[in-house]
Amino acid sequence: MATPTETSAGSAASHSGAQAGSQTLSRGIRLLEVLAAADRAMSIDELAASLGVHRSVAYRLLRTLEDHGLVSRGGSGLVSLGAGLAALAASVSRDLQQAALPELAEAADDLGMTCLLVLLESDEGITVVSTPPRRTVAVSYQPGHRHSITRGAPGKALLMELPDTAWPRDASPELREEIAISRERGYATSHDEVVASLWSVAVPLVLPGQPLAAVAAIHVSLTRPEPELAERLHAAAAGIARAFGA
Repeated sequence: MATPTETSAGSAASHSGAQAGSQTLSRGIRLLEVLAAADRAMSIDELAASLGVHRSVAYRLLRTLEDHGLVSRGGSGLVSLGAGLAALAASVSRDLQQAALPELAEAADDLGMTCLLVLLESDEGITVVSTPPRRTVAVSYQPGHRHSITRGAPGKALLMELPDTAWPRDASPELREEIAISRERGYATSHDEVVASLWSVAVPLVLPGQPLAAVAAIHVSLTRPEPELAERLHAAAAGIARAFGA
């Protein structure tokens, strides 16, 4: 029979092991988030610095993620997101993504801008569909990119549909005033907030049984006046809702 001391020691060891495992998982997820936000290949040293860990720790995380196809390393040793993420992402709101893709592709061609579907996840917006125009040069913006909903037009479009009590605590008075204006006109805008030099216009998309979403267009310049862009995005959002059966 174990003594109280032995039982306590065993529980502490078990708790310590669980914490270590949780920390490793958390770091691995954070590494994927860093790569998605960077939207470029990164070196192991850069990733280690972003995570605040030693290079050897980052290397072990990369080996595990690489084994599962979630990251890949090129001949130069730079790390990028792997094809395995696409399979995982495809199962997230699959029906909504399928409904959104043709509508976003048509809007992208009409506007000459890359169009996005962004979903609310905690206090962040995560891009799940990105469609560049087929006949013009446009911004490359990969699915999986995430950012705070207090920045960027897609995030602000999500805030338009959230009650103020559900906003992130760091939302400034200036942001609250901006969202009040956005609610009145029916769309949100941003410039140089998430990605340097990019303009964005976005509208909210609310569908039953689905995460709160936003439909957005991004470019290095605005191809039309903001109200016209918003009108086209509202039409795309309505088309997505119809295709989804809402």
